[in-house]
Amino acid sequence: MSEINLDSLTDLQFDVLKEIGNIGAGNATTALSQLVNMKIDMSVPKVALVPLTEISGIIGSEEMVVVGILLGMEGDVDGTMMFLLEEKSAHILVNLLMGREYNAPGEFGEIELSALGEIGNIIAGSYLSALSSLTGLTITATVPATTVDMAAAILSVPAIEFGKLGDKVLFIQTQLGEDGFINGYIVMVPELESYGKILASLGIEI
Repeated sequence: MSEINLDSLTDLQFDVLKEIGNIGAGNATTALSQLVNMKIDMSVPKVALVPLTEISGIIGSEEMVVVGILLGMEGDVDGTMMFLLEEKSAHILVNLLMGREYNAPGEFGEIELSALGEIGNIIAGSYLSALSSLTGLTITATVPATTVDMAAAILSVPAIEFGKLGDKVLFIQTQLGEDGFINGYIVMVPELESYGKILASLGIEI
């Protein structure tokens, strides 16, 4: 299979990747609603192919503290997936999950980190399930690793791996809940061959 060039995608190829992002984000929002047992609305996701080095600036700054939940993708599609949450959004989600009132951001304890890992696992799992159903490909997620750190530090992990593959990642930005009180970001880093598999499975020439 020929290797795809993310810098020279056709409009059709990019539209398909954007639609995959939209469907995956919608599926993840439904799973999150079921997890916290309340209806959560989702804004129309912003889906783009952007250099990994620019993501910190898009979500705020390199020094901004975020929660990163990192998973590997295995099977017919190989690569890395990361779910990023602003610190305040992460506290809101944890408190919703645990049935607590929201309080001012503080340190995340072991219980909170475990809950965030579970949230990330379910969101990533539902996203990959949507992608798998859409393409007919087998895609599984590895056990998630949860980290609280500055955005630059967290994004350096996939950057090391991705440096071997290319320049751009599939970046999905969405706001959840009334007035967008939860800001979440999904970073998809499939290997270049996997991008080709995804598009080919949908009948898109590469």
